[in-house]
Amino acid sequence: MTSAAVVLPTTVMSSAQAAVTTADFSELVQQVTPGVARVNVTKTVSEAELAKAQTAELLRQFFGDRLRIPEQSTAPAVEHAYGTAFFVTTDGYMLTNHHVVAGADKVTVTLNDRTELDAEIIGSDERSDVAVLKVKGANFPALPIGDSNVIKVGEPVLAIGSPFGFDYSASAGIVSAKSRNFSRETSVPFIQTDVALNPGNSGGPLFNQRGEVIGINSRIFSGTGGYMGLSFSIPIDAAMDIYEQLKSTGEVTRAYLGIYPQDIDRNLAEAYQLARPQGALLTRVTPDSPAQKAGLKQGDVILQYNGTTIKQAADLLNLINRAKPEDNFTAVVQRAGKPLTISGKLTTAPTDVQAQGRDKQDNEIRLGLRLRNLTPDELKELAKDGKVGVLITSVDPTGLAARSGLQAGDAITNLHQKSIGNINDFSAALSSLPTQGVVTIEIIRQGIPAIIGLRIE
Repeated sequence: MTSAAVVLPTTVMSSAQAAVTTADFSELVQQVTPGVARVNVTKTVSEAELAKAQTAELLRQFFGDRLRIPEQSTAPAVEHAYGTAFFVTTDGYMLTNHHVVAGADKVTVTLNDRTELDAEIIGSDERSDVAVLKVKGANFPALPIGDSNVIKVGEPVLAIGSPFGFDYSASAGIVSAKSRNFSRETSVPFIQTDVALNPGNSGGPLFNQRGEVIGINSRIFSGTGGYMGLSFSIPIDAAMDIYEQLKSTGEVTRAYLGIYPQDIDRNLAEAYQLARPQGALLTRVTPDSPAQKAGLKQGDVILQYNGTTIKQAADLLNLINRAKPEDNFTAVVQRAGKPLTISGKLTTAPTDVQAQGRDKQDNEIRLGLRLRNLTPDELKELAKDGKVGVLITSVDPTGLAARSGLQAGDAITNLHQKSIGNINDFSAALSSLPTQGVVTIEIIRQGIPAIIGLRIE
């Protein structure tokens, strides 16, 4: 009895391990490699920008490995970056990451036969980290697109890319988890794997065992800048939605519901009379939003959305992010311990824009900001102090704004002695800035007004 009790779990574990370790991807690698390409990016940056960018890389998502060719100490430097891309059509459309090609002056791709082609950036979306490239030609080896919705945790997967410049390196692993969210930075539910990804893998394909692309390798979770067992890929279903929009219009339009959901723990489940922790608790509903017009209220727990069970807030956000403006929705909620069905229609989400302008001499001023107009709810809060403004959604750590202390979440109410009510006001004020010197920016940060001196160089 003792012998059998020991042998049985050992035998089961060995079989499970063998199923993973004996997965042979050799034929698959030969089959799909021609559809993968190295992306070469050239960008001109200042010495100060380059030093800050290199530091930022270690703290955030990985980019392509970067090399510097210094010129004079006061002159701009040439930055060479690289990543990975892959063909999705035979006429030359390719997918990669936004962060691989962001700010590029020139992009080329190198195919597996060493052919180098100039690539055009058709469109690039920061929130999803997806970019579309196009090269001239025909009969390119487009890769088959799979269904990322049917992947299973534990399923073997394969990645091909150029880590640290080592072209066409293959690495394999398993799916570790699904629907991982980084909601403040992106709008897609990541596939988590233990595939070894490193700088240069960005933008490369993640394959299932049938050779179908199920994801775009996007980032790692690391304290060192290198692989530590946690890799994240954009589901190909979400990526192809972005691809179609970028290809047809050059930009991405997202749906908007106007809610602030959070997860439910054991205590909240009891407080809201739920059988177990499940659903998305609405901590806030934006006034005049589709959610409010449909009848959703603060304190509602959304249990189902368009027939899909909501286990946590990320499930709901993922569904909304995949929806289109003007889509109808039906939600099953629990309110005061009773189920309730609510229906409505989504609208277009508030958009953010890159803040940059040109003076009369056509010299570009790059603040390194992304902005959007305030929602009615946010405007209502600022109106208490007689203010209006625009919201900073992200700050480039290498830009002028970051050097002056501006932060994501700040509301800009005045720029260079000009009141700011919306994006158009900000653009007009930006165009009037001097080419050098210090101007003032009035902000509201966490409800407290402040004035910041912005040095323009």
